[in-house]
Amino acid sequence: MLIVSGMLEAVWATALGYADGFRKLIPSLVFFVALALSMAGLAYSVRTISPAIAYVVWVGIGACLTVIYAFLAGTESATPIKVALIIVIIAAIAGLKLVSPEA
Repeated sequence: MLIVSGMLEAVWATALGYADGFRKLIPSLVFFVALALSMAGLAYSVRTISPAIAYVVWVGIGACLTVIYAFLAGTESATPIKVALIIVIIAAIAGLKLVSPEA
């Protein structure tokens, strides 16, 4: 559930960029629906995972996927250092999940 919620964070973050200050209807609707579902999934996840770990994993997944989408869409340049740093974030998320007994 937490992974899906993190993925939905990337959806709402990306939709927010396309919503143009909520002046565009479809991206704005995608933003609000994805935001609500993402928060609901995070809330569900913290029932069994500590809020600190759940939040870090949720934000990390969302941030990484948002940047990866921007790389693929061409709105962000994928320099070697940026790619390396995204890999470090992913490794840190995986490490937190591995060392957290409730995760």
